[in-house]
Amino acid sequence: MPHLTTGTTGAVREMGVGVPGYAHPLLAPVEWAELTRPGTPLHWAVLNVAQGPGARPDPHCLEAAGRLRNAGVKVLGHLDLRHGSRAFGEIVSDAHRFLDWYKVDGFYLDRCPTDRADLPEVRRVAATLEAVLDGEAHLVLGHGTQPYPGYADVADQLVTFSGPWADYRWSQVSEWTADHPPEKFVHLVHGVPRGHLDEAMRIARWQGAGTIFFTDRGGRSGQNDPFQTLPGYWDEIVSRIGPGVSE
Repeated sequence: MPHLTTGTTGAVREMGVGVPGYAHPLLAPVEWAELTRPGTPLHWAVLNVAQGPGARPDPHCLEAAGRLRNAGVKVLGHLDLRHGSRAFGEIVSDAHRFLDWYKVDGFYLDRCPTDRADLPEVRRVAATLEAVLDGEAHLVLGHGTQPYPGYADVADQLVTFSGPWADYRWSQVSEWTADHPPEKFVHLVHGVPRGHLDEAMRIARWQGAGTIFFTDRGGRSGQNDPFQTLPGYWDEIVSRIGPGVSE
């Protein structure tokens, strides 16, 4: 299973950006174009065609995914686990479509369960997705909150926070997260005012998150998903984190 690391033994990879899924390339051409800008500290970007891979290959998404791959960016297919209620066969079928149509490098498992009781099934799903990509899949579990510690051994990364700035600025992490390097954890925060961007960065570093996505856009997941558009201070995020290299 690949991990976000540098080539130097014991070195810690710099903080970078993970894009949880911009709107369709026809609706967000600027957003997708920005992801291929040289020097952008991008760890990965999620491709969500139609709450998954869609019913047939989308030429616009195919083009966008190809540009990202050519720029050395990991493309992750969006798989919705529906908090553990989705059938195993449906998940695997969507994974194969993502791979066959868009040549993805891994998967973002949205609405991933967090309880200990669901861990065996999530482990089964993750192992199968690894096999789909011959053991080279980059897997991100989109919990959105801190899960049972055992999930840390299942995937490359865990999204341990996804929500508004009002909650993030007062958030705390579980003690068990200190046993893992920053590249294990992802924080996705919306509604971050420009004047609080530095504070948000400090919180992420203090809590041990190696991959982030901060935006000043508001709203909530669904019709007004704040993560579907480019943050108004995108250039500032890039300059604060510094140049990165996507593996």
